[in-house]
Amino acid sequence: MSLAHRIIPCLDTDGARVVKGVNFVGLRDAGDPVALAARYNAEGADELVVLDIAASRDRRPTFLETIRRVAAELAIPLTAGGGIRTLEDARAVVRAGADKITLNTAAVQRRELISELSREFGAQAVVLAIDAKRDEVKNRWQVRIRGGHDGTELDAIAWAIEGVAAGAGEILLTSVDRDGTQKGFDVPLTAAIANAVTVPVIASGGAKFPEHFAEIFREGNADAALAASIFHDSIQPIRDLKNYLSMEKIEVRLSC
Repeated sequence: MSLAHRIIPCLDTDGARVVKGVNFVGLRDAGDPVALAARYNAEGADELVVLDIAASRDRRPTFLETIRRVAAELAIPLTAGGGIRTLEDARAVVRAGADKITLNTAAVQRRELISELSREFGAQAVVLAIDAKRDEVKNRWQVRIRGGHDGTELDAIAWAIEGVAAGAGEILLTSVDRDGTQKGFDVPLTAAIANAVTVPVIASGGAKFPEHFAEIFREGNADAALAASIFHDSIQPIRDLKNYLSMEKIEVRLSC
């Protein structure tokens, strides 16, 4: 039996509100995280991701309270991250109600953090978030950090392999080029990462139409697909999306 493909809404939070932009810039208010979480739980989402994009401004207490309030609305797994730099940061997020922790910038800056969290919580609870942007000069995908704003010398495929070896149990892969554009997921990027690692890969960035999800599952070999604005703005109801995928013979968990 094949595993069901997951549909995952994402809440990018700035303080106590959800925001969304295009290519990681031009943020706009997208709603209340608790109300959105309750809606997605009822609509049949498989998981929920909450990311604190304001972590650099030291709004950790606000974020932890958001996690507590969101977790209270959910009967599905919750992944949370943004600004997690230490084991104690991760413990606080888990105590607040998260089932998984996602790492990005801090993992690039200190590789040992992945292993520390994996030993503490188990690999299944550690999600390595990779923001990747096409580098035409070097013919690769470059790893970006600090919300996609800063470049690194890391190749995204090599970093995914290294992260899994260090203890990450899942990859959350976001295409900076496609983020918020609604032009479809980056299939070549996703397939390259999925074919290089042995853990589930969540594709993110660019979704709009049901066909985009079918494409990333069939051709990108993604295990899950994440989106934000099309769900927040009710462009694509999750229940309708899953019904479409089921009719396309793509294994999903249908809502009762």
